[in-house]
Amino acid sequence: MISCVACYNTLQEDPLSLYVEDLPYIIDDNGGTFKDLIKQSTNDIVDSSGTSPSQKTIYVNDYGAKGDGRTDDTEAFKKAWQATCSSEEAIVLLAQNNYLLKPIRFSGPCKSNIVFQISGTLEASDNPSDYSNDPTHWLIFDSIDKLTVQGGGTINGNGNIWWQNSCKKNKKLPCKDAPTALTFYKCKNLIVEELSIKDGQQIQVSFQESKNVKASTLTVTAPEDSPNTDGIHVTNTQNIQISSCLIATGDDCISIVSGSKNLQATDITCGPGHGISIGSLGAGKSKEFVSGIVVNGAKLSGTTNGVRIKTWQGGSGSASNIKFQNIEMDNVTNPIIIDQSYCDQKEPCKEQQSAVQVRNVLYQNIKGTSASDMAIEFDCAEYYPCEGIVLQNIDLQSEDGEVANASCKNVKLSYRGNVNPSCPKKERKEIALDTA
Repeated sequence: MISCVACYNTLQEDPLSLYVEDLPYIIDDNGGTFKDLIKQSTNDIVDSSGTSPSQKTIYVNDYGAKGDGRTDDTEAFKKAWQATCSSEEAIVLLAQNNYLLKPIRFSGPCKSNIVFQISGTLEASDNPSDYSNDPTHWLIFDSIDKLTVQGGGTINGNGNIWWQNSCKKNKKLPCKDAPTALTFYKCKNLIVEELSIKDGQQIQVSFQESKNVKASTLTVTAPEDSPNTDGIHVTNTQNIQISSCLIATGDDCISIVSGSKNLQATDITCGPGHGISIGSLGAGKSKEFVSGIVVNGAKLSGTTNGVRIKTWQGGSGSASNIKFQNIEMDNVTNPIIIDQSYCDQKEPCKEQQSAVQVRNVLYQNIKGTSASDMAIEFDCAEYYPCEGIVLQNIDLQSEDGEVANASCKNVKLSYRGNVNPSCPKKERKEIALDTA
């Protein structure tokens, strides 16, 4: 598997600078424009890697860790973290060997900048009884400012026992949550880079209620048939850059859910998995918002979706000001999809008259092959049609050589440049009437 580097590097012109003034529905929830959002500098995200000249190193082995991959080293890590977090000097916490760990919470606030250097392997206990106090987390970094986690090492969630007992693997079993392998909760000015995260029990990496995040050069993997193993999950997090990551899992490569704002994902290699998803949003009639999402430069291979927005009927709120650009699809099912009738439950979902509003979405410079006959599908809500949707320079061919199709239901749509496939003429007429 190869990384996608600077896909479409010759296509740099931003079409919004040419025609954004002519587009309807380009006002965000705070009164700003989509054009303002796209031109926003990435410099808003703070670099937290700088440390003071007075820096010392703490070795977890000095606090009793064996590092043999068999002995439980959890207590040693707790002691080493306590010393690290309480120090007023900039700290490097060094883990160089193979450490077996039960669930552990690295809590802040801490007194200085911290670099957590993982050059060995952190390996999860695979005994579910070890997770009785918190069945939804394995490693969690909580309320820490100016933290860097790096080092070229591996975080191994040992998820096989949870996958075997998932209701998605065995329909006779009850559905239960499983631990997220690595969680960053309420962290600020955070850098996570140069790590391999593999075989998480459920979600691999989660950024939750955090601000100013850089995640780069991560390799995130789990078997294609492992259930609910999202690669990178973002919730209630603002100002986040995800770059130069290879993600191959059993669920979404990147999932972006409620409360997330100002996210940029660049140079992403995705597959296998379920693609890059915004949502799901609006489950249980909830009111949820996502805005300011830019995916620029990605290669998706063999995924069950490409770039997807998914919302439940009956919800409210919005998914707005979203840009998918410079993306290559290779044998991808549903390369471009908005699904406002998403229903991930055993019983059929009832028809509802409220929906999460989807508006101001640009698809630009997307090419490749579709594994499904329907390469573009906009299935939008009748009472809350998708608004301000733009397709520019799209070239999607069917993998089997047949003509690829597009379906556009309840969507207010604009074309720029060459778009293939495009909506049937009948649907185009309906759109023209809707936008008159």
